[in-house]
Amino acid sequence: MAEPAAQRSYRAPCPGCGAPVDFRSAQSTHAVCGFCRSTVVREGDHLARLGKMADVFTDFSPLQLLASGQLAGRGFTVVGRLLYRYEGGSWTEWQLAFDDGGTGTLSEDNGAFVFSEAMSAQRELPDDEHLRVGAQTAINGVTYTVAFNQPVALATAEGELSHLPPIGQPFAMVELRGTGGEVCSLDFGPQPPSLSLGREVRLDELSLKGLRSESTRDDTGRHFNCPHCGAPVDVALAQSQSVTCGACNSIIDLGAGLGQELLKAAQDEPVRPLIPLGSSGQLQGVRWQVVGFQHRMGQAPGEDEQFGWSEYLLFNRQRGFCFLVDAEDGWSVVKPTTGAPSMTGNGQSASYLGTRYALQYSYNAETTYVAGEFYWKVGRGQKSFNRDFAHGSSLLSLEQTRDELTWSSGSRIDSGTVAKAFGLEAQKDLLQRTDASPLSQGAGANVRTIVIVVVMLILLAVMLPRCSSCDPKVENCSNSYRSSGGSFGGWSGGGGHK
Repeated sequence: MAEPAAQRSYRAPCPGCGAPVDFRSAQSTHAVCGFCRSTVVREGDHLARLGKMADVFTDFSPLQLLASGQLAGRGFTVVGRLLYRYEGGSWTEWQLAFDDGGTGTLSEDNGAFVFSEAMSAQRELPDDEHLRVGAQTAINGVTYTVAFNQPVALATAEGELSHLPPIGQPFAMVELRGTGGEVCSLDFGPQPPSLSLGREVRLDELSLKGLRSESTRDDTGRHFNCPHCGAPVDVALAQSQSVTCGACNSIIDLGAGLGQELLKAAQDEPVRPLIPLGSSGQLQGVRWQVVGFQHRMGQAPGEDEQFGWSEYLLFNRQRGFCFLVDAEDGWSVVKPTTGAPSMTGNGQSASYLGTRYALQYSYNAETTYVAGEFYWKVGRGQKSFNRDFAHGSSLLSLEQTRDELTWSSGSRIDSGTVAKAFGLEAQKDLLQRTDASPLSQGAGANVRTIVIVVVMLILLAVMLPRCSSCDPKVENCSNSYRSSGGSFGGWSGGGGHK
């Protein structure tokens, strides 16, 4: 079978500076000049200048313009990038031009990536105000859960673009998620609204070439003095929306953009992470770096007792982000799902990708301490309502706020594995949780195991009064037993391509 002919490219001089501007896709209508940042629109054989585009922050993403790859046997080239902002953070969409003339989008999605293509609606789409977060709706005969509904705005763009919303002008964006891992996006910027359908992809499976070298980065950087104590603060990841000062632990809000790092919140009672920020470790065959840490508190409705747990935000250039969760009954590795599991009407179970999970806990959660960098706008006092489900060692969690719903999944991991991964064997006793007790060994316990269990129960009864002196705000010492999943991935800062 013959390879499809490459799409004929079009080149014209930039009306702002005269530099060549290329259009590799016949479906592209706009471009941003790489020399003078002029925004131009294609009008036949001419380019008209619309204005000047703001600079794009540099980051650690391996993607860049003109990188190429393969997706399901189709060759593509990265030709453009758009950066969107909303109240809780920002996300990037990379524009792809396929060799067969098609186009698509590779978007950031809760620290992962989703490839999506335009889809036609078989009937008129509902208005955004009718799509309440948590509710279900049908698009083209498929049922989806509304996971995100907020106003967003284009912050900046570069390269060749198939569409270009007005800079800084808010419009509604709704993200729907399906039980099979689908992401359906409703963009209410154009009229009628546009519709796209996507699924999660991994960068290391796309045969990418022409990536940005890991050792090179145009470090125009974000470096500034802490507005609280004056100490220098460095921001490593461009997608970071919050960062903490290493000297005074103040949370600094980066959401207003470069040069606006003046909003801060001082934190008392700092919690010391057991795994230092910046550490690297090998987990599940992937090399991760610890870039963020947060401590959270939970409380079941109608109960007075609270419990605490910690979450480490891990980053890998090819895999994005995931979470290492430290809870009372053990450790777990989890990440937000692309799709939305199906939950029963009474909320007692949820099914995802063919597996049924039973409800373990329902509780209100609140962030009490943060350190490091986060790809969403995190801060003390942020609250959500959570449900934790489990199927053996597999975990599933729902975290919901008024504007966003986030599902996460993962699995339990032994504390010894965590210690070995991050070179903390000498401190493995500090990482050990109740997952190492005989109760976790299964039903095949022998007489010796039963004796050990009895002894452990006696010791536990003796130690319970001592636990009352523990402070769950700073350590995992609550008397209430809870899932090892924590919230499975932080405050609801994800959403569709967010």
